[in-house]
Amino acid sequence: MARRRVAVKREVALDPKFGDPGVTKFINCMMKAGKRSVAEGIFYRAMDIIQEKLGEDPVEVFRQALRNAQPTVEVKSRRVGGSTYQVPIEVRPNRRAALARRWLISFARQRPDKSMDERLAKELMDAANKTGATIRRRDETHRMAEANKAFSHYRW
Repeated sequence: MARRRVAVKREVALDPKFGDPGVTKFINCMMKAGKRSVAEGIFYRAMDIIQEKLGEDPVEVFRQALRNAQPTVEVKSRRVGGSTYQVPIEVRPNRRAALARRWLISFARQRPDKSMDERLAKELMDAANKTGATIRRRDETHRMAEANKAFSHYRW
């Protein structure tokens, strides 16, 4: 952690097709080994699949999926007097979005479908409908925080 100055937040560029910074961040998270064009192709094909299947605005489905996947509380390990406690803490807004993106991408990669664009489209549609593995992970995180609510006084 920086001791002198707070790190400057850089603005991400708008993506060429939808003009949305959230889409750009998602594509950046999806990218492997610096292959942006591959990640963009996968994302845009997934958006086409969502458009085809639902007939709705795919960017709105994407935003809804991201909102539904964001956790509000999580647990953090705190060591107090020789014991380790799982202390529930509220999640900062930028971390919420980062966790949601990370979970959506990782669970899309684990799906058994044929291509990554199909897997991503299905995971985004599931998350927008409040079902699927990403939402299960968010609920599991919330349950852990609820179960350890007794240790919330160790938060500092």
